[in-house]
Amino acid sequence: QVQLVESGGGLVQAGGSLRLSCAASGRTFSDYAMGWFRQAPGKEREFVATVSWSGGSTYYADSVKGRFTISRDNPKNTVYLQMDSLKPEDTAVYSCAAATIARIATMKVDYAYWGQGTQVTVSS
Repeated sequence: QVQLVESGGGLVQAGGSLRLSCAASGRTFSDYAMGWFRQAPGKEREFVATVSWSGGSTYYADSVKGRFTISRDNPKNTVYLQMDSLKPEDTAVYSCAAATIARIATMKVDYAYWGQGTQVTVSS
């Protein structure tokens, strides 16, 4: 069983920044890709970013490309999401997820474990 605990969410003004963290436990963290997803009220959960097992490969949704940065620290079993130039449309519950594969993964079906999520609210 894998446990994922997110932190770092909050309320920020448009144009501001937040850094989300996700601490993982329960299996060999460095063997698998990790991802961030988000779900806004009334909308389906959507892919945000993914990082490969080594951190060497990343991929982003078009809506966040150039503003968000995903990274991981394998010795600390932690994945991060640095969010800059935030917009009101970024408001959502952000969840980290642990994949079943080592390479980058953009599809929800590639993820077996999910955190509870952390709320990010961007005011205009």
